[in-house]
Amino acid sequence: MTRNIGIKVKAPKEEPREGDKKNPFNGTLPVRGKLFEGKVVKSKGKDTVVLQKEAPVYFSKFKRYGRSTSRIHAHVPSNLQVNEGDTVVAAECRPIAKSVSFVVVEVKE
Repeated sequence: MTRNIGIKVKAPKEEPREGDKKNPFNGTLPVRGKLFEGKVVKSKGKDTVVLQKEAPVYFSKFKRYGRSTSRIHAHVPSNLQVNEGDTVVAAECRPIAKSVSFVVVEVKE
């Protein structure tokens, strides 16, 4: 049984690993605050991925746009399959590790 996390995303169809508490759909991890949509750059860590988002930044002095990138680390629940190059949506949660404060809630096709 999946619970409502308060965000309009598709719930995963796979069953989670036994005892996965860091899962917003089947565990006890609450989500709050910001949503981060980005591309998976690295997925080598255990249950952790690095997401990158690019945004244009306007420099008024030069009257031109530049490219700005921001990266975050996000936890991957056990019932989601995420590979490098995927576009995903991550939601803010409590700190899970030193640099991980987001959890992946949806994989975009």
